[in-house]
Amino acid sequence: MTRHTFFATCAPGVESLLYAEVRALGLNRPEQQVGGVRFEGTLEDCWKANLWLRTAVRVLLRLERFHAPDEDALYQAVLAVDWSQHLSPGGTLWVDAQCKDSNLDHSRYVAQRVKDGVVDRLRTEDGTRPDVQREDPDLRLHLHLYRDRATLSLDSSGDSLHKRGWRRAQGIAPLAETLAAAVVLASGWDRRSPLIDPFCGSGTLLVEAALIAGDMAPGVFRKRFGFEGWPGHDAEAYAEVHAAATSAGALPRKLRLLGFDADRARVAEAQANLESAGLAQTCEIEVAQALEFAPRPGWNAWIVCNPPYGERLGDDKKLIPLYRDFGRLLRERCEGFSLALLSGNPDLAGRLALPDFERRTLQNGSIPCELILGRI
Repeated sequence: MTRHTFFATCAPGVESLLYAEVRALGLNRPEQQVGGVRFEGTLEDCWKANLWLRTAVRVLLRLERFHAPDEDALYQAVLAVDWSQHLSPGGTLWVDAQCKDSNLDHSRYVAQRVKDGVVDRLRTEDGTRPDVQREDPDLRLHLHLYRDRATLSLDSSGDSLHKRGWRRAQGIAPLAETLAAAVVLASGWDRRSPLIDPFCGSGTLLVEAALIAGDMAPGVFRKRFGFEGWPGHDAEAYAEVHAAATSAGALPRKLRLLGFDADRARVAEAQANLESAGLAQTCEIEVAQALEFAPRPGWNAWIVCNPPYGERLGDDKKLIPLYRDFGRLLRERCEGFSLALLSGNPDLAGRLALPDFERRTLQNGSIPCELILGRI
């Protein structure tokens, strides 16, 4: 089978976790880079990467690399590609672009010029040409431009891989599934000890923790990946890979996952999401304040959480007592426990008054965060 170069993208700060995943999956020649992990492999490897990688956002197949100091060079390079191998004249496409430290620095305009090159190459004599379609296009392209060097890739994932397919309730400002998986993996959880989320919201951390504990592929809930629309896609071979991923893994018999949230609506959302993922029996979720949960001595559990950090002006002041009292609870009643707490507000995180724990920088959408890690 033909071998290709792939690049699995991830949120800033997650690269080392994704690299470990790529290695564990047995993908060839992995190389950690800024923004993701490069690897080599066949289309079957691409399928497995989309199904199994928990912290990857997209899996890109490198198509061309070229110098693009101006829009004409960009357009001509795209025009020169034989797009008939990837898209029919009557098909649909979408282009994403990223630009940094380049003469061409407007990502939307760069995406437009890439689209023009594809469309003009495929336009037929009767005027038939591909249409632009943002949702579920036949082909999604990605153009990365850095210091005038362009990398043009096919997006094998389609929708972002954080859209697992199990979510039924969105919740309020939910944590992306890929970042939730990163938090659980970074926590060092042994996948046997109890895991507690005192701020569980719609249950994202609990679902991802259960999938990790059971060594279950997070991508099996998806209805479709981008590569399924590519010309020549071997649906029969992919069905076998998907079936193997679906049947893989099993939840530990004595697994204990506990979630608490003060909002009854959020607890209902968490339960709906767990049921959708087939994990309802693995978790105990209660309507309760974070400060009400009663840690059991000797449990040596993991507390993994994403507390609110005040997204509107003035909210952080209201949260100061919560952080102060939660920190006291951790220090006084959770000796021997491990903590992984994602915070988007350094001032509030300081109110926890925790020891000199490890702090890892992560990006939660547009919010710079730190993941606080340590044994209490």
